[in-house]
Amino acid sequence: MTLRITPAEIVAKAEASGRPGLLATAPGWPRVRLGDVATVVNGAAFSSQFFNIDGDGMPLIRIRDVGATRIGTWYSGPWEERYRVRRGDLLVGMDGDFRVTTWKVEDGLLNQRVCRIDVDEEQYDRRFLVLVLQGYLDAIQKATSSTTVKHLSSRSVADIPLPHPDLTHQRRLADLMEDHLSRLDAGNDYLQAARQRLDNMRRAAVWDALTGSDAPGDRNVTLARADTEDGGLPALPHDWTWTRLGDVADVVGGVTKDAKKESAPDVVEVPYLRVANVQRGRLDLGHVTAIRVPRAKAESLRLLPGDVLLNEGGDRDKLGRGWVWEGQIEHCIHQNHVFRARVRDDQLDPYLLSWAGNYIGGAWCERNGRQSVNLASISLSKIRLMPVPVPPRHLQAVIRGRVEAVFESTARLEAALLTGERRAVGLRRALLNAAFSGRLTGRNTDSDVVEELVEVAS
Repeated sequence: MTLRITPAEIVAKAEASGRPGLLATAPGWPRVRLGDVATVVNGAAFSSQFFNIDGDGMPLIRIRDVGATRIGTWYSGPWEERYRVRRGDLLVGMDGDFRVTTWKVEDGLLNQRVCRIDVDEEQYDRRFLVLVLQGYLDAIQKATSSTTVKHLSSRSVADIPLPHPDLTHQRRLADLMEDHLSRLDAGNDYLQAARQRLDNMRRAAVWDALTGSDAPGDRNVTLARADTEDGGLPALPHDWTWTRLGDVADVVGGVTKDAKKESAPDVVEVPYLRVANVQRGRLDLGHVTAIRVPRAKAESLRLLPGDVLLNEGGDRDKLGRGWVWEGQIEHCIHQNHVFRARVRDDQLDPYLLSWAGNYIGGAWCERNGRQSVNLASISLSKIRLMPVPVPPRHLQAVIRGRVEAVFESTARLEAALLTGERRAVGLRRALLNAAFSGRLTGRNTDSDVVEELVEVAS
């Protein structure tokens, strides 16, 4: 759904509350409608028959590409020059998260549900607009009601009442904030890089544990051949084995949503897991929906503690990700885009199987899955062929404990890094608020204000 009140009403309500946040203006600043200082250009509804992932034609900037550093879809059909996006253009994503970004990649085409803002720089500084706009988009998103995906209209964007100090003041504040925010962004980049290094260390430690890389003695890499691209599997200790997922577990697909069948006799309503619920190494059960299915289907798909869930579709790097069901919700089943693997005869600890899917199977699923313009997927018959390392049963508890210790130790470090990133986000908002409300002026007294904001953010 879209916005039911005007952006001007949102701003008036925020100002009346006495806590306008990023919608604040300094005393004496007028406001100006965005559409009076810029042109909002909607993207085109390009025909999907010309979409491709082979690099043929022009890069296509879709909603998921806003803020991205690379593009995954190209368009080989006819197009008009007015839809070209150049490096430095301002783009706004209009579905889901309403986000403004400066385009930093190669020239591309503006697809529907993304708009470009062409600024009249004789009236408004482009850099100042980038700093100002996100706070208003966040407020609009919060005020937009929706039962599914939130939508933003170009009319709402054009109607945003922006703060409008004189152009010299805008440029001075943009220079000032670039100085402050560049240092803050550098610190945040360091935190994110540290988190990436931590993740790489964790992956390496889990890989070593799951493949017994530090075990002494002879090693082997024997695996029954199949119609798959297995890549270079590492050699395992001589008493371990590579096997196929279907040889150690019963793997089934889930239920397909069908409104016609939901009204049939002998149906029951049960909770069911979607792809969004099944994350890598965890289950997100904050929002679990229900579905009506025949009683027999509900019983056959009912999840049991120890079942391993793996995703069938989505972005390519999410294939095969998942976690272990621990019986958190009674009578829960799973949708068709989520596979369930139930280990047979206690051959393999379910947690070792899930970690194998997350840390070894992911790359294998990328090689063996199907990629379309919109999403990637892997079939049930193919996922059953995923290679799985199986250590001797008497070692599995030790290996599980070793991996759990890795996650426990890295979790503390990751929590500290995430806390630092959250503080950086809070400090960024505080700096912007200080600039828009007139507390930052470019004078010597700014250092006292910044010092106070840093102290509060800490």
